[in-house]
Amino acid sequence: MNVLVLTAMWPTAHNPAFGSFVRAQVEELRKAGIQVETLVLEGKHRKLIYPAGAVQLRRRLHRNIDLVHAHYGYVGWVARTQWQVPVVVTYHGDDALGTIGRNGRTTPVSRLASAFCRRLAPHVDAVIVQSEQMKQRFSGSNTFVIPHEVDLDLFRPLGRDDARRQLGLSFEKKYLLFAANPETPVKRYSLAKDVTDHMIEADSSVELLVVYRETQPRLAMYMNACDALVFPSWQEGSPNIVKQAMACNLPIVATDAGDIREVIAGVDGCYICAPTTEEFAQKLRLILQTPRRTAGRASVQRFAGPLVARRVIGVYEKALRNTANAPAT
Repeated sequence: MNVLVLTAMWPTAHNPAFGSFVRAQVEELRKAGIQVETLVLEGKHRKLIYPAGAVQLRRRLHRNIDLVHAHYGYVGWVARTQWQVPVVVTYHGDDALGTIGRNGRTTPVSRLASAFCRRLAPHVDAVIVQSEQMKQRFSGSNTFVIPHEVDLDLFRPLGRDDARRQLGLSFEKKYLLFAANPETPVKRYSLAKDVTDHMIEADSSVELLVVYRETQPRLAMYMNACDALVFPSWQEGSPNIVKQAMACNLPIVATDAGDIREVIAGVDGCYICAPTTEEFAQKLRLILQTPRRTAGRASVQRFAGPLVARRVIGVYEKALRNTANAPAT
């Protein structure tokens, strides 16, 4: 099977974290025997990459391409400008749910944009979403919940002191990890900072590490160096950061967003709590008082790359069968 992966998210030297989950899935599909070509939509002006992408797509399609797999709703519309081969679209979060503003609500423009992205669903051969919450936004029977994979070879437990030594961090500090761009409203950095400031009043050894635009190996190192992940997002699909932290056995305190409750269920040292300074601080103090790693890794084995790749390939095969069996027009 030959698949063309179409995406506007792909790691760069400037931002090695951007679209790393798309690249990871491409690598897993290749390991599973799928011939994968990639077409990355990029350009100086973000809004212009989509019309340009339709032209680029037609140039790249040839008789050896069996299917186009687009990541993100807008890119899905680019993929559907052709009817030569089937189209599978993966929605990643705000393209289905809307984008959260600083007030914690979806903006009017983003609600229109996500509605536009969802309108594509009946016109493609299959839709992949990250969570059951996202699936509820789609009415068709061609929607499949397949959260992105975790590289369990890369994200694995390591010695905390060794990780701190490699990163040049103090052995005496109590590090809380915020692994997202603080300028992204949906990630709610302000709450993470308020929680940390509140805790520092009683314990000056507490420190918040803000980590983003790091390579995946560096991110894994930070997860092993820190004492807890602080994840106060307003909204999520199936956040890879949480699954990666679980794979490293890092304790987690998070809001009830996306599929986080399901992912961390039953794991001691991982907590869902209300988005308040007091409750976050209370759970983090519990973790820091008796510092230990969790048993979270066992709970994320179902997100292993080969297993997720097999499920994605199953969607490809179904889309191809349905196209082959469709009546001629």
